[in-house]
Amino acid sequence: MPSWQGKSKGTPLGYRIFVAVIKRAGVLPAYILLRFVAFYYFLFSFSSSKIIYRFYRYRLHQPVLRSLLNLYRNYYIFGQTLIDKIAVMAVSENKFTYNFDGEDILRQVTAQQKGGMLLSAHIGNWEIAGFLLRRLNTKINIVIFDGEHERIKQYLGSVTQQSAAKFIILRNDLSHIYEIAAALKNNELVCMHADRFLEGNKTLTVDFLGRPAKFPLGPFLLAAQFKVPVSFVFAMKESALHYHFFASPVKNLTATTKEAAMQQMLHAFSTEMEQKVKTYPQQWFNYYDFWQ
Repeated sequence: MPSWQGKSKGTPLGYRIFVAVIKRAGVLPAYILLRFVAFYYFLFSFSSSKIIYRFYRYRLHQPVLRSLLNLYRNYYIFGQTLIDKIAVMAVSENKFTYNFDGEDILRQVTAQQKGGMLLSAHIGNWEIAGFLLRRLNTKINIVIFDGEHERIKQYLGSVTQQSAAKFIILRNDLSHIYEIAAALKNNELVCMHADRFLEGNKTLTVDFLGRPAKFPLGPFLLAAQFKVPVSFVFAMKESALHYHFFASPVKNLTATTKEAAMQQMLHAFSTEMEQKVKTYPQQWFNYYDFWQ
């Protein structure tokens, strides 16, 4: 089983420092400070560094030196995405620019008044994607695992704007399933990650980057059960202050059984996710053994 525990790294003090730098000097000076933080993780976060190095070396088949360089860049860009999240949510002046591929597709989904599911992964910057989705002017529900440390969550809540989206928390009692079902029946959008699961959760297996990998069953079961329009969405960082948002064409299920429909949707999602990883290899942010 993957060793992901649903928790984010970081301390309240670290967030306070970066929030102060962003508010007083801007995003780019925060990036300069980030170089030292990223180098620290590069040197001393052995458990995650080993895993990400192997990802570049053995899954993407990069040479040793390039794998090491991309390991550092991975930490650096991941830190940038966190800074960007804070800047967008906590600073009134937004200097980021965006390309939005597939906005017409998502507007067609909302116009159908059938509800819809947007599946994404821990690549790129999902928080930025959620920010951009506000332009659709429709009700949006974001399904998340409530795994951030409470002190960090409370501090970020005190400095960031209240999200226009409703958050549905994944719980052990499965009550989130009823919330998701209610949102879809109310013709709302439900956004969720479809690449991580916690130990004990049911999974589906598909070939991903040359080896079998397990994905959470839940998102694909919901897609097959409710038969709502499904699009795969990603927000990828392309330069210091520019993002590229992608929304795939709606995936239509042609399988005749629920099990076959889930596998069909999983295959389509993993193929799209693999393409994004190959195009933006430094934005793979799963810091555990994805294929274990």
